[in-house]
Amino acid sequence: MSFKSFDLDTGLLAGTDRAGYEVATPVQEKVIPRAMSGRDLIVTAQTGTGKTAAFVLPILHKLLNKECRSIRALIVTPTRELAAQVHRDINELKFRTNLRSTTVYGGVSPNMQVKALRRGVDILVACPGRLLDLMNRGHVTLKGLDIMVLDEADRMLDMGFMPDIKRIVSKVPAHRQTMLFSATFPREIEMLAKKILNNPVRISIGVSCPANTVSHSLFPVAQHLKSKLLLRILDNTDTNSVLVFTRTKRRAVRLADQIERRKYKVTSLHGDRSQAQRDAAIKGFRNGRYNIMVATDIAARGLDIEHISHVINFDIPDTTDDYIHRIGRTGRARKSGAAFTFTTSGDGKIVRKLESIIGEKIQRKTVKDFDYSIPKPRNSYSSPYNKRRISA
Repeated sequence: MSFKSFDLDTGLLAGTDRAGYEVATPVQEKVIPRAMSGRDLIVTAQTGTGKTAAFVLPILHKLLNKECRSIRALIVTPTRELAAQVHRDINELKFRTNLRSTTVYGGVSPNMQVKALRRGVDILVACPGRLLDLMNRGHVTLKGLDIMVLDEADRMLDMGFMPDIKRIVSKVPAHRQTMLFSATFPREIEMLAKKILNNPVRISIGVSCPANTVSHSLFPVAQHLKSKLLLRILDNTDTNSVLVFTRTKRRAVRLADQIERRKYKVTSLHGDRSQAQRDAAIKGFRNGRYNIMVATDIAARGLDIEHISHVINFDIPDTTDDYIHRIGRTGRARKSGAAFTFTTSGDGKIVRKLESIIGEKIQRKTVKDFDYSIPKPRNSYSSPYNKRRISA
């Protein structure tokens, strides 16, 4: 289905052309007409399906003829990275219009954000904490809001934002259009949806299943040999754009240092980096300055870089949902991608779950001429790198 069939404003069609959109994805086919009709929506869709454009285009179409420089649409996201990406998509799609948008999130000074708000915006993309802070200080008012989008609601639940979301919802008009997007639909999200949505339409696209454009491989290896194996794989892989996931931020730092010593162009993304450092890392990875990024799960959602060829799970994720979100960084825009996952002897349970959602046994692979029999160093000790804990 072409975007012309949605009866979008011609200025927005120029935006879809500029963004390189040729044919609507399944989620766009189902969401855009219903969103344009004003219905509340609950959409469950995996990452990489084009869901951002699915809600951005109807918002832009609705606001085009009613510019008033007050916040008419609010998009709430769980992370700064996702907020920035959604804002970039909005700017690309609205370039032939006079609509204004801005984004607010923590980790940076609010001064520039306040200045943008004072100039007047039609669309606000926000993270919950900074949005509430600016609302409490009188810099944001949502009295004229027409549309609210909660993007990656399950992620906001995981990050403890539900109390903030409820406070935000309590301050917006009761008569509004609300769209809730979530890759999974746990009980808490279902309860929230019942409270804040009015007779919503349910749309499900590829729920809890990896994209079929991604190939999956497991690499069984002892914990103490993971770093050596990763370096060997990088030496024998097209490393134009590789995303490596670790469980902890300290491991991400250590691994990035090891990779850099092998003369690769590498950066890292984790919770100890400032917002300016995160932005520089993502920009550098996107434009090719870095061809390898080592990241914690902070990057698993909202990192929209279409050309990532490989996702390597240095540490296997704790849940199948986390696996789906991680590998959703590759195989995007209907391009093929590869997911390599390192597994140890204690990962059998999660591996069986992964094979269940994929629907087939995942291929086990070994690297030729790699010595898997190297013993663990005698002076090794129980280090924080070996603890199974989530730390972004």
